[in-house]
Amino acid sequence: MADDVGNLHSQSAEIGPVGLYLVKVVVGDVGTPGAPIVNLALTVDAPSGNVSGIAEITQAVQGGNHRFPVSGHIYHTGLGQDQLLVSLQGQFVYSVPPPAIGSFLANFRAGLAVDKTWNGHGGFDYLNTHIDNVPVKRV
Repeated sequence: MADDVGNLHSQSAEIGPVGLYLVKVVVGDVGTPGAPIVNLALTVDAPSGNVSGIAEITQAVQGGNHRFPVSGHIYHTGLGQDQLLVSLQGQFVYSVPPPAIGSFLANFRAGLAVDKTWNGHGGFDYLNTHIDNVPVKRV
């Protein structure tokens, strides 16, 4: 029984860093003109799976840049080559373009499927923008 505990401990240590760590990733088709890109700077609490940080959406259109806090959770698939499934959500103030007047809170959601090095695929949505199956790259 004691040997099993040692094996389990060493297996979980291989999945990723232990404790609290920072990870930065870019989500989107970088290099595609006009494509929305999300830059994430996340603090990950590995034991609890909680994630929080800052998201920055950049897009080469008027009013296309937004920076705001996000939070979420990491889940492990536990199958074969273990993947991290990351769920994030946040809100930002969106000001409507002229001639309209006003602002409102816009919801942001992201789902990522990454390996232990934080590379993989994912998607995100905000306002009327829905992006699926784009690369996730650690920076």
